[in-house]
Amino acid sequence: MQWETVIGLEIHTQLATQSKIFSGASTAFGASPNTQACAIDLGLPGVLPVLNAEAVRLAVRFGRAIGAEVAPRSVFARKNYFYPDLPKGYQISQYELPIVGEGRVEIVLGDGSVKSIGVTRAHLEEDAGKSLHEENLAGGGYTGIDLNRAGTPLLEIVSEPDMRTPQEAVAYARKIHQLVRWIGISDGNMQEGSFRVDANVSVRPLGQTRFGTRTEIKNLNSFRFIERAIQFEVERQIDVIEGGGSVVQETRLYDPERDETRPMRSKEEANDYRYFPDPDLLPVEIDVAFIVEAVADLPELPDSMRERFHTQYGLGEYDASLLTAGRELAQYFEAVVQATAEPKLAANWVNGELAAALNRSEIDIAQSPVSAAMLAGLIHRIQDGTVSGKLAKQVFEAMWSGEGDADSVIQARGLRQITDSGALESMIAAIVAANPGQVEQYRAGKDKVFGFFVGQVMKESKGKANPQQVNEILMRVLASD
Repeated sequence: MQWETVIGLEIHTQLATQSKIFSGASTAFGASPNTQACAIDLGLPGVLPVLNAEAVRLAVRFGRAIGAEVAPRSVFARKNYFYPDLPKGYQISQYELPIVGEGRVEIVLGDGSVKSIGVTRAHLEEDAGKSLHEENLAGGGYTGIDLNRAGTPLLEIVSEPDMRTPQEAVAYARKIHQLVRWIGISDGNMQEGSFRVDANVSVRPLGQTRFGTRTEIKNLNSFRFIERAIQFEVERQIDVIEGGGSVVQETRLYDPERDETRPMRSKEEANDYRYFPDPDLLPVEIDVAFIVEAVADLPELPDSMRERFHTQYGLGEYDASLLTAGRELAQYFEAVVQATAEPKLAANWVNGELAAALNRSEIDIAQSPVSAAMLAGLIHRIQDGTVSGKLAKQVFEAMWSGEGDADSVIQARGLRQITDSGALESMIAAIVAANPGQVEQYRAGKDKVFGFFVGQVMKESKGKANPQQVNEILMRVLASD
């Protein structure tokens, strides 16, 4: 039997506020355990939550970025469940009236086609604390509770079940990750817990319209784990059904070391949480003026910029997609283009040498030791013939290592390209005279020998000879008797 996979994602992105959603406690990462949880976060008697307006503003920005309606009136509710890292015994979230309604995003698939994925809603909520499971030297273990994250503002982004493969799910997660960073509402740091994904997965016979029983894989914090966890779960569910069993609706955890999912608890329905409006928080009413202010500085969005790079700069889909993977990278590229008027050459260097160096050093574009102005300076020297493309790579490596700008490196290392025709002709004449056998082979029709002579010239010139001039002079000399 052929099976179809149905996937929906719930993405929890931490909003870039300085304080928590209902208190003034800090949201800074890395503090000692339980030093950033105040009385409001803990729900101690006599305290009342106060909504952080910045969290609302950031949620509005996201809603507008996905073309969704921002609700003029939304309500906070209490989601009741009992876990050691939930000090109040409930989580303040939104249920029936979320702040952001339906929207859509487009993802690019591996074959270059575009698929539209629906966003059901996006709602504000507070994060819980964190349970830390540790082992001691005696072989036993214990669980500690760190409540620093309790009350941290989250925007939970819920997709429609529109994805059919793990690869589509990863593409969608990457798109949301790109977007929340692009519009400045989250740093998206997956290692620090700022961007976490829950995957709802089910399978059904191909052609069936009714959904199968779904499981939810919780707290996936890397794109690689998203793909591997969903792939395992799909195969597991198919094996269960084909073996005569039934898939149990439950929450599961992914173990990356064993590359498997395992049961965590039975999957709750909404009524199990006993949602009811939070009596300590008034409904949130948003007027047009607030929305206008929230989106006034919303930047050009990545899809629009990618299309502009294609039409304005003549870049292919691949180059344009890479360059708009992040807003800072796109701005870097445009700065190089504005300084050089060479969009294709700039794209080649940004997507090539620069990207490779960033990956090797495991840093992002904001930390690049080669600024946009420095890369533009190198491209200018390629344009005016001062260095060849090969020499330019040496110059770039030196710039990356902190040896200065392109002109300083070229001067200090003596990398200026040899363009003196007389000097090149003398060098080539000597090489041709020293290799009469290869000359005969070339004149007998063995064109590949031409590469031998080019190599000898580049070796003699230590890579500094102008390749175009070398080719022209060699062809003329070898063709003459």
